[in-house]
Amino acid sequence: MITIKRFLVLVLAGLMISGTALAAGELNFYNWGNYTNPELLEKFTKETGIKVNLDGYDSNETMFAKIKAGGHGYDLSVPSDYMVQIMKEEGLIQKAGVNQMPNFKYVQADHVDVYFDKGREYGAPWQWGTTGISLNTKYYDGPKANSWALVFDPPDVLKGKINMVSEMGDVINAGLFYLGLPTCNGNKADLKKLNTLLTESKKNWASIDYGVIEKLTSEDVYASHNWNGASMRTRLQNPDIRYVMPKEGLIAWADNVVLLKDARNVEEAKTFLNFIMAPENAAMISNFARYANAIEGSDEFMDPEMSKAPEIIGYEGAGTPQFVPPCPQDVTQMYTKIWNNLLK
Repeated sequence: MITIKRFLVLVLAGLMISGTALAAGELNFYNWGNYTNPELLEKFTKETGIKVNLDGYDSNETMFAKIKAGGHGYDLSVPSDYMVQIMKEEGLIQKAGVNQMPNFKYVQADHVDVYFDKGREYGAPWQWGTTGISLNTKYYDGPKANSWALVFDPPDVLKGKINMVSEMGDVINAGLFYLGLPTCNGNKADLKKLNTLLTESKKNWASIDYGVIEKLTSEDVYASHNWNGASMRTRLQNPDIRYVMPKEGLIAWADNVVLLKDARNVEEAKTFLNFIMAPENAAMISNFARYANAIEGSDEFMDPEMSKAPEIIGYEGAGTPQFVPPCPQDVTQMYTKIWNNLLK
């Protein structure tokens, strides 16, 4: 039995300022859609008196564009690992002193000196996972069921019944894995192959959409590019759903809560950062969205099925997950052209 964790030496950090109630305040939280446990926010408000206003997005790029434009009013957002580094370089986030917070002691050691935030000065860990494929085995469970071919060269039964996530990096890298090409690839011949693959594959897709769970449970699609936690949530509603970690390889990612440079409610934001690093609170996050977290002791509070879920611990024959740091600007620009062409 292999585990995803064996391949990952990432990570993040956690936070809060005090476990006692604070004066009433407000916090504007910008997170991925359907990714925040409402009971977590209720608990936070009950313990601190701070009201949380939640807004959602469907991709790192959507979030980044809104934050960079300014005038958004948010205090915290939840970028993935590579986007933390980009936002740091762009001056869009500020040091929150996460590694000085009381609950930082619970952050697992291998999640402290992560490539995008050495020592955890900027961000507290939220959740981490992989991006593979959810497959409804009631409709197909054949020879391609362990490969990116499910979405790029699908069997007839899946054609017109495939969804891809609306995250540029995930789609681009899935294509590169399938073609056996390196990530952060600026080779023009390789990118031409990638562009051809994606545009030709799109003819077999029903959609490029963030609402994966709904599409799979309604059986509007039979297969979808998907994140492992969302795939587990879908399986718990439909046991025919299996999470595929393609043999060609797949992306690993780590989401982090960061303090935005123009945050207005800084102390409230820091209180929340410390709060989510407490083991019982990290467990609430994972029990809702079904991803692993980086907090020691959270297992004690997690639902029993989390410890044995193949979507989380991996399985024999699964492809190797890998983190992909930010690509050079010229490569990202070429990726963006391919992505925009795909969305036409």
